[in-house]
Amino acid sequence: MYETGEELEKVLLVAVAEDSADGSALSVQDSLDELEELIKTAGAVSVGRLVQNRESAHPGTYLGKGKLEELAELLAETGASGIVTDDELTPVQMKNLEDALSCNVMDRTMVILDIFAQHAMTGEGKLQVELAQLRYRSSRLVGMGRAMSRLGGGIGTRGPGEKKLEVDRRVIRNRIAQLNRELKEVVKNRDLRREQRKRSAIPVVAIVGYTNAGKSTLLNRLTDAGVLSKDALFATLDPTTRNFKLPNGQEVLFTDTVGFIRKLPHHLIDAFRSTLEEAKYSDLILHVVDASNPNADEQMAVVYDTLRRLEIGDRKVITAMNKQDLVTDAVWKDRTAERTVRISAKTGDGIPELLDAISEVLLEGKVYIERVYAYDEITKLQGIRKYGQLLSEEYVADGISVKAYVPQDRRDLL
Repeated sequence: MYETGEELEKVLLVAVAEDSADGSALSVQDSLDELEELIKTAGAVSVGRLVQNRESAHPGTYLGKGKLEELAELLAETGASGIVTDDELTPVQMKNLEDALSCNVMDRTMVILDIFAQHAMTGEGKLQVELAQLRYRSSRLVGMGRAMSRLGGGIGTRGPGEKKLEVDRRVIRNRIAQLNRELKEVVKNRDLRREQRKRSAIPVVAIVGYTNAGKSTLLNRLTDAGVLSKDALFATLDPTTRNFKLPNGQEVLFTDTVGFIRKLPHHLIDAFRSTLEEAKYSDLILHVVDASNPNADEQMAVVYDTLRRLEIGDRKVITAMNKQDLVTDAVWKDRTAERTVRISAKTGDGIPELLDAISEVLLEGKVYIERVYAYDEITKLQGIRKYGQLLSEEYVADGISVKAYVPQDRRDLL
């Protein structure tokens, strides 16, 4: 695992702005602002930035020769102990940068992995983080160590032996296999819980959004879940599910998920797939957006792109434009969602309107019925409890008087 404590006390942020003529340089600065927040969350401080405009990153050194010299001078001036690049580096780029600069070199992916390692609290979260770290590290073993000499030396140890690189690969490969076996058991348990929720017929609302958009604050506001909530990226990683009764009497389950971020490492997507797929098995997606962020539109695009990568594109979406207590001018609207509601999870403003929107969307596709079932039709009543929403039932002389919502495709219950 990677440690970022004292080694990354002071770092320089480095990025390549491709095709800057079309205005991408601005987005690079926005991305560096986010990287600075990641560095801060990891426990370090940024003391400077360097951006190079190129058609593409240099395949060998990420930066061109001139910028490398400029970066070396900036390191000396600021006293920084290392650099952090905004893009994921190849093993060759990382090695060449280390050789050229004689300092610690990290990329955005390593910082995110380190933050995840700090914030993972449950056994499942720790397994997922370690798996992501090992997958990342295994692809970068070449050149990472300088002691690649053969093992052995002396009587009984001569021969071809095994290089340190090969030993490292074997150890990591074995550990990855063990983690995959353990995670399979975790996934089985998660699938079992999903099946139990499905049999209970209680709708599941998955809360998704960009990191630090206020998902945990909203869950706490609605359910008193007691989830850690603070102004930091990836403050919470482990999903939390809580029961909640909507104003119309409908019982639902709210499930918090891992926050998304631009350039989310594919190692994390793979390792956290079972957690992220909570949204895939939900009945409704509640998309929480930080409306006070000037890049809210781009952050929404990142969330939808991540959902597409997880093959979650057929769920209805309600977007909650959060942090209205901090909004001064811009009014964002999500044209992809079924509903857009302005809220402040911190103050509670807009929460009643949000709950009404959730109730309305969950009821779409359902038929309201008000009738009396004979006592020999008790199985239909059980079906309504399972697949519909039973509002009331009263035992009368002719049978059971029922008010309920039933899915349109379950005409057999009518």
